[in-house]
Amino acid sequence: MTNCVRLAPIIGGAGIVLSDPFWQGLLSGDDFGVALAGNSADAIDALVQSAPRARYWTSLHKDNVVRCFLCPHNCIIGDGERGKCRTRVNVKGGLRSLVYGRPVSIHVDPIEKKPFYHFLPGVQAYSLATAGCPLQCKCCQNWEISQARPEDYQGPYTPPEKIVRSASAGKTRVVAFTYNEPTVFAEYMLDIARDAKKQGLRCALISCGFVNETPLAEMCKALDAIKIDLKGYSEDFYRNVCGAELKPVLAGIKQIAKSRAHLEIVNLVVPTLNDSDKMLLDLIDWVLGECGPDVPLHFSRFHPAYQMLNLPPTPVATLERARDMALSRGIHFPYVGNVPSHPGDNTYCPSCKKALIQRQGFFVTEMNIKNGRCKFCSRKIAGVWV
Repeated sequence: MTNCVRLAPIIGGAGIVLSDPFWQGLLSGDDFGVALAGNSADAIDALVQSAPRARYWTSLHKDNVVRCFLCPHNCIIGDGERGKCRTRVNVKGGLRSLVYGRPVSIHVDPIEKKPFYHFLPGVQAYSLATAGCPLQCKCCQNWEISQARPEDYQGPYTPPEKIVRSASAGKTRVVAFTYNEPTVFAEYMLDIARDAKKQGLRCALISCGFVNETPLAEMCKALDAIKIDLKGYSEDFYRNVCGAELKPVLAGIKQIAKSRAHLEIVNLVVPTLNDSDKMLLDLIDWVLGECGPDVPLHFSRFHPAYQMLNLPPTPVATLERARDMALSRGIHFPYVGNVPSHPGDNTYCPSCKKALIQRQGFFVTEMNIKNGRCKFCSRKIAGVWV
């Protein structure tokens, strides 16, 4: 069978060692405690058998083979096999989600950390993730969970209503699906979002954007904000660095831009790989032409991680150059990201040029937007402010 990950060879895997205190903190708290799981055949079989039925697939009516259409990989999956994301398994001709109700990471973050700069600035976001991702980005900052298998972690089954109760009890205003690629737990995410809306909570997705039109349409209806990582304006970059394709991501961004959901875009600028003037200008011009000048565009600093430890951090001058190019092309809200307290991290009015939102790291220190308008010149500022 092609385009899948077989179930059998992963039995007996070593799992993931999370010795870093950061990760220990990220995976702890209340009754959501998470510990490393054993990868015995019995443990994996129990996980598979308890997994609920997935959505976004169809039977190919031969030998229990199915096709998953959650993401553009469109994996053809034989009985007992998984898709490339490692989170969806074919059990006797029915696709199941191994990550429904199985968060491995829960934390409360400032919304600016996602980053969202034009969506409820200053609020706290109840953030969660599962294992798995359809991409294999060589520079992934969260590879310990994005490239993990569900059986690498053990934790209690956590239904959507329990997530919503916990978020409400913590007095957070937003539930954020983040850290790994949340589209792999689309069914869980949508159920949480629908419950959260009933409780007056907003929901936000932090995604690579590698998702098919039908599930994305459901997400756009259920979610209030979506941030997409547009990793580079190059098919070669996507194939060689991310194990994916560019065109589906562009199609997804266009779809979100036409929806009711608030959209922001991030470009992680990686030295020597996607930082040429041509690639940056092509990306800027595409965003301007397809999404308009008011979509916030973040140029974020790369730091060596995962399989790209050989490259240096992005020079700040490169990010400043990208921001200047975006401004000169007509983008109203370009940002310098991952450089705390940089002037390019602030929000400026496109008309009077005064600072509307000043930030120190992930925290808002000054707010000059009132009723969605610049306090100085009354220009309407695109975003979700209340």
